[in-house]
Amino acid sequence: MSRNPRTGASARGPRHTEPRELAGLLSAAAGDAARIAAIAPALRGHWLRTVADALEEHAEELTALADTETALGPDRLRGEVGRAAAQARFYGEVAAEGGWLDVRIDRAGPGGPADLRRMNRPLGPVAVFGASNFPFAFGVAGHDTASALAAGCPVLVKAHPAHPLLSARLGTLVSDALRAAGAPAGAFALVTGFDAGLALVDAPEVAAVAFTGSQTAGTALVERAARRPVPVPVFAEMGTVNPAVLTPAAAATAAGVTRAATGFVDSFTLGQGQFCTKPGLLLAPRGSGAAEAAAGALAGVRPGWLLTEGIAAAYRQGLADLVAAGARPVARAEAADGAFAAAPTVLTAPADALRPGSRLLEECFGPVALVVEYDGTPHLRDLLGRLQPSLAAAVASGGPADPDLPWLVEHLARQAGRVVVDGWPTGVATGWAQHHGGPWPATSRPDATSVGAAALDRFTRPVAFQNVPEAALPEALRDGDPWNLPRRVDGVRTGGRS
Repeated sequence: MSRNPRTGASARGPRHTEPRELAGLLSAAAGDAARIAAIAPALRGHWLRTVADALEEHAEELTALADTETALGPDRLRGEVGRAAAQARFYGEVAAEGGWLDVRIDRAGPGGPADLRRMNRPLGPVAVFGASNFPFAFGVAGHDTASALAAGCPVLVKAHPAHPLLSARLGTLVSDALRAAGAPAGAFALVTGFDAGLALVDAPEVAAVAFTGSQTAGTALVERAARRPVPVPVFAEMGTVNPAVLTPAAAATAAGVTRAATGFVDSFTLGQGQFCTKPGLLLAPRGSGAAEAAAGALAGVRPGWLLTEGIAAAYRQGLADLVAAGARPVARAEAADGAFAAAPTVLTAPADALRPGSRLLEECFGPVALVVEYDGTPHLRDLLGRLQPSLAAAVASGGPADPDLPWLVEHLARQAGRVVVDGWPTGVATGWAQHHGGPWPATSRPDATSVGAAALDRFTRPVAFQNVPEAALPEALRDGDPWNLPRRVDGVRTGGRS
């Protein structure tokens, strides 16, 4: 069933995938997996460019459809369609560049050691569970799908129940685009329904699972995949409280406090606080007035709607739980009219309420954040040590010469996947150096990223070939370098695009 967050009105959604139909899709993916893995990465880049073209061609249609199911607004959604298209092209470029294959060749010399050749190989079919809050960037045609295809893996995507009609339309567009680009039929499929999603995780044909969503759902998938006769990796990107620190130097002036408080509020209310990178906690020097400044900034926030009835109910309960755990409201904006509306809120709490096991240290999905004051550097160190690891952490500093920056950056790097100075963590750029992950419970695999060039690494494993004749080697390892890849031959970097 499809729901409109503004009105609560419902519409019939697409039918659920039947077991026999799912079995056929899995068989096709497994049957085409070796062929897809053997296709030149540059050709898979062409597939992804074709998908990107299709997204852009249908941008207005997709924007309108997504808005009826998410209420995220046409401007935000139109931009996200463009972002998803850019992502697809980027992963196509990463595939064609070939460095992710990590080709290494040690040739045997006269009477020397064996001829050894090593490369990363695609795992096989990947099950993708997209996010509710980014229907394009982390949805059917999002990061996980594009990076898995780039790495040479067939993809089976579970349609998200928060936007089932959009998922179905995207599934058709991606399938048609890949077919037009010459991809095998098993390269991509969309499945719908809760039972079909569980069956994907259990299916012996599936070699890995990629998930973006809540800690509860992500943990359940990790545990389910571990119970398989042959366990498979689950790359779950989940949500946590992403801390931000206002340093004493930044808080030395009223302008510095106002600037930081405004940025904090803009960030935690962006998209109605439905970002996994939302800063949920601001640690500020005692007496800085940061909580009051955040309350003032909240007055300019335009309220909106949460994605689903369940998210809206969880947000209301989460607010109540935070207050019960020792927080108190500093300011609350008016909620919008409509079914799944939310009231953006700034809370504060005493520092001693931040203790292990407290609800204050857990994410509340939606437009709410907490401001807590600290007394000097030792106290700040202590408070940071109480926090859960996170996807990101931010520092509002007094500038490059701020004396607290070196130790803060080093400390936060030990417990976050990305450290941001004088900026805010919402908004994750897709590039070669990006890392979107973090230690548990931010993700199930702290070594993995769901955004950026390294996202392909999740869906490969290294294999070494010893004394294998040229004709039996994968093309990437042959002497002639038919794919023009960057390679390390006898310890020396060589090849690749200029």
